[in-house]
Amino acid sequence: MSQEGCQSPAVKTTADTSLNEQESPRSSPGKTPIQILHEYGIKSGNLPVYVMERTEGEAHQPSFVFSVTIGDVSCTGQGTSKKAAKHQAAEAALSTLNIEAGPENVPGKPDSNGVAADTNNHPNSVGLLQELALQRGWRRPEYTVLQEAGPPHKREFTVTCRMESLSETAVGNSKKAAKKAAAEKLVEKLQSLSGCSEITWTPKANVRFENIRNSTAEKISLLRRNPLSIPNTDYIQIMLELSHEQGFEVTYFDIDELTVNGQYQCLAELSTSPVTVCHGTGISCSNAHNDAAHSALQYIKIMACK
Repeated sequence: MSQEGCQSPAVKTTADTSLNEQESPRSSPGKTPIQILHEYGIKSGNLPVYVMERTEGEAHQPSFVFSVTIGDVSCTGQGTSKKAAKHQAAEAALSTLNIEAGPENVPGKPDSNGVAADTNNHPNSVGLLQELALQRGWRRPEYTVLQEAGPPHKREFTVTCRMESLSETAVGNSKKAAKKAAAEKLVEKLQSLSGCSEITWTPKANVRFENIRNSTAEKISLLRRNPLSIPNTDYIQIMLELSHEQGFEVTYFDIDELTVNGQYQCLAELSTSPVTVCHGTGISCSNAHNDAAHSALQYIKIMACK
């Protein structure tokens, strides 16, 4: 089999992202170049994309040419089968990225007791969060562009990264930069909650409404008895105290778009089972948060009194 060198990314018309688990390993037992490149892609946040560029030769003896693109690197490989061509393309990409075949040399590999991130060496936090979600069965991180501002030559993007009950927001001069910055902030929060660089934090189990309905604790009892119509009430504080008592978490998400009346909008998400999301509006962000908390408390009161 021959191998072509790296080249500029080709126009992708036919994507083939399937991986072959049975090919011969490059040099490390049990690990093929395709597998190693895929592991690197998970950790870097850029999964490799394989594209069949062309088929050469006679029908009885074809030769396939595949390209693989991962991040800013694009390489090609050629072989007598599609699997062999992908194998060669992955091997070329590994060589370009200076990645050895041994799995212990794949960047960002977690240690045996948890997942550690080296914050001093520009970790790929996007890939780390993705790996955490896959390893631990969490909901995968979600990235939302909240705002785009500035002139065309100097755009500024605001992106929120959410995973389980946690969220962080960051700003960058591109969506990719803002996404990376938000992921880095979320990794730092996870490390802070874990008390060390090794991430040991685990999300709270979702609280079922049946448990809230059967609860006789102080805050839920007060909610059942007292009206929710008193002016100038701090519903955010009431919701905070109730969530601590009942064991669920509350996250507020600002909506960038104003209402038709020019008011701010907000969503309050409760980590109940099922997840509860309530909407709020107000003349300021804090007013919108308070309104969303008010709506959520009204919903909980209805459910708790059934």
